[in-house]
Amino acid sequence: MKINSVEENIAKVEVNGVEFEVELEKPVATPKPVVRAVAAPVKTIEPPKAAQEAVAAGVVGVRAPLPGTIVDIKVAVGAEVKKGQTLIVLEAMKMENNIDAECDGKVTSVKVNKGDTVMEGAVLVTIE
Repeated sequence: MKINSVEENIAKVEVNGVEFEVELEKPVATPKPVVRAVAAPVKTIEPPKAAQEAVAAGVVGVRAPLPGTIVDIKVAVGAEVKKGQTLIVLEAMKMENNIDAECDGKVTSVKVNKGDTVMEGAVLVTIE
């Protein structure tokens, strides 16, 4: 015996090669379709154009290494800084990250304020 299909309370069955329609007392509950999740391909998202701001020749733009919120600014315009000195404190994923000077020089601009949210690659401070 082979069951070919069931719709509501009618079953189409095959016995020894002969097909029959059988009426059932109660309709058979239709099984729910199986839904399988398929992982979407990972897509790299570029930072917004504003975050890709260019800096002038001879000027170093210290950029945000990841998206986050500015929690502290340790320098002001005109300050002399040394390589490795902390310029900005950036909170990302509930952790505070020190953003340090990449070279010795003078701070020519601070492009963010405390509380600002920045994207990865955004220029935070420029050093000449």
